[in-house]
Amino acid sequence: MTMRPLLLAAMAAQFLIAGTADAATHEVTMRNQGSTGTMVFEPAMLTIAPGDTVRFIPTDKSHNAEAIKGMLPEGVEPFVGKMNEEISVTFDQPGLYGFKCKPHYAMGMVGVVVVGQPVNADAAALVNHPGKAKEMLSQLLAKLRG
Repeated sequence: MTMRPLLLAAMAAQFLIAGTADAATHEVTMRNQGSTGTMVFEPAMLTIAPGDTVRFIPTDKSHNAEAIKGMLPEGVEPFVGKMNEEISVTFDQPGLYGFKCKPHYAMGMVGVVVVGQPVNADAAALVNHPGKAKEMLSQLLAKLRG
């Protein structure tokens, strides 16, 4: 009879380990010149599963990656990367996450991570952005609507 609780505990532990083993790591590079123009994140739009991690890599200097205020699921703490440094962010909560390079925001250096279902997409679409960022984010959000 004592084997049953032990077996159940072992099965539960295996399930938890297997659940975290499925998490993936994705890369987004920060570039002065990319396939879609100047001052870009590549890719600018990424769809991932809850629990996945994104590594924001400064391929070129003078860039950072940070969350855009108002473009995060409710209750999520914003992330802010340091200039010229890689930052890894694990996205646990479903929703749409807007991100930018602070010094090149107005030049349109922005992107979007979609985690599971973009439950906050309507609210994120209402956020105002400077310069070319407004156009770029509008194009990215239009892709979600298909």
